[in-house]
Amino acid sequence: MSREVDISGKLDWVSVLLYALMVGLGWLNIFAAVYDETANQSIFDMSLNSGRQLMFIAAAVLIIFAIIIVDMRFYETFAYIFYAIILVALLLIPFIGKEVGGNKSWIGVGSFGVQPSEFAKFITALAVARTIGSVGFRMDSVRNQGILFVLILAPLALIILQKDFGTAIVFLSFLVVFYREGMSPFILIVGISMAALAILTLIVKNQWYLHGIIGVALVLLIIFGKRNFKRIASLTFGALLLILTIESFDYVINNVLPERHKKRLEALVNPNFDPMGINWNVTQSKIAIGSGGFAGKGFLKGTQTKFDFVPEQSTDFIFCTIGEEHGWMGSLVVVALFIVFLQRIVFIAERQKNRFARAYGYSVASIFFFHFAVNIGMTIGLFPVIGIPLPFFSYGGSALWSFTVLLFILLKLDAHRSQVLQRI
Repeated sequence: MSREVDISGKLDWVSVLLYALMVGLGWLNIFAAVYDETANQSIFDMSLNSGRQLMFIAAAVLIIFAIIIVDMRFYETFAYIFYAIILVALLLIPFIGKEVGGNKSWIGVGSFGVQPSEFAKFITALAVARTIGSVGFRMDSVRNQGILFVLILAPLALIILQKDFGTAIVFLSFLVVFYREGMSPFILIVGISMAALAILTLIVKNQWYLHGIIGVALVLLIIFGKRNFKRIASLTFGALLLILTIESFDYVINNVLPERHKKRLEALVNPNFDPMGINWNVTQSKIAIGSGGFAGKGFLKGTQTKFDFVPEQSTDFIFCTIGEEHGWMGSLVVVALFIVFLQRIVFIAERQKNRFARAYGYSVASIFFFHFAVNIGMTIGLFPVIGIPLPFFSYGGSALWSFTVLLFILLKLDAHRSQVLQRI
């Protein structure tokens, strides 16, 4: 046991320092988001989000010690058991969960609540890494690819049933891990193309797409299809598949998505859509960030923040507080911290001596990057508002704990990388 506990000299202290710095900055900005100068409030006040966040941070420190003490083989050995447990928890949420912000994805514990879908991220990362790291695993096997897709689609589907579409799509970030471990880039390209096409269908009317596809297909048939049945068949099939895809997106957007999600997509492509309703958050968010100028208004001096113009400002829209009070320079510092942090995780992943640790490392990097890019993107109108937190900055115990576990399991594995048999 002493070998497991005494790893302080082998921990990646650069990552630990970045983690502590971002958690600390997040805590200060949570206080700024809820501060009322007329009430003489303290950052330690347990009636405020900042006081409760400090309690969550203290619990996160205990979690870190627990992760470091536990034998490193524990995470790989019990990965599938944890995965089965979290699937059962997600299955029970529709029956025993409570609704928060329109999503029935929380389990109430006294006056607090925990969100199992947050913990599903690192547990799925362990299950995916366990599969990729298994003896004889080959990514070019259709069967193996099928298993990996089932591992990420099962929690994704269960979380969608909770109406938490934001957390659900985070699981698509695992495609980056699959690509790193040998999956054909064609699948990744198709996935990105389909997402881009879905957004484009909101901008351009379907009939223009149909006319364009048919016109291009006819031109290609005239040029390349002469007396060549295979080319004619391929071009025709491709055109029909593209038309079917566009029609499918249109059907899903108009008949499957809840009305609020449909409106959020419309707000993404039309900034003037429903400015006093669904677009209020983003409009006020951009005003708050823009009003910060180059150097910001100063800590606890944000006027947009003080008058509660931006809903959820201590959670999903915490970046507004950073932009308003610390300006372009403060926003740049936060973005730079995340970029350095992500580069460090990729560096750690690449130096692992077995596929389990490496695949887990890339899972960590992919999940953090998705949260960072989408959260900041939605606060400035580049992504639809899907309600996912900014790691280490947004208020919330479940998110902080899940991100902490996600990171420190990797650091635990990395600290023992010299003791692991090479299986790459």
